[in-house]
Amino acid sequence: GKTTLMSLLIRFYDPTSGQILLDGSDLREFRLRDLRNQFAIVLQEPVLFSTSIAENIAYGRPGASREEIAAAARAANAHDFITRLPEAYATQVGERGMRLSGGERQRISLARAFLKDAPVLILDEPTSSIDTATESVVIDALERLMQNRTTFIIAHRATTVRSCDALLQIEFGRLADAAPPGAT
Repeated sequence: GKTTLMSLLIRFYDPTSGQILLDGSDLREFRLRDLRNQFAIVLQEPVLFSTSIAENIAYGRPGASREEIAAAARAANAHDFITRLPEAYATQVGERGMRLSGGERQRISLARAFLKDAPVLILDEPTSSIDTATESVVIDALERLMQNRTTFIIAHRATTVRSCDALLQIEFGRLADAAPPGAT
């Protein structure tokens, strides 16, 4: 239900009844490309392509300069590990990024979101597939990424949602609880 709700926001699906409004306009009134350009998405399992680290980050904004890619990597706490690799940003990540650890893949995904710089951010279980040691590094980057953005977080770990303004609990496709800002 939670992931389906986020999929409705970016129109992977359209509602079968009713409507979803963005700034008072039905999402179906927006050109799909224009709507999706308003969102950056960080998934539980990052989608990486069998190409270089730089190209994977640049997927967030094709045509980005090397400096912009490196700045996004720094913001995502990825630059240091990338520069320690033998080929740095030219390192090939392998199929689905399998040459990198889960935390490294997640930070590449975060760098992509920083580079895209979209006003709305969707985080779908961004820390669930990483160990607790890496989690603090990712949370630090997530907190920077969320600044000045409308952010939707789907998470089970309390540490991931500790800075939310509102907490919604969805059960069986329905809103089960809505906690006030700061409640956990």
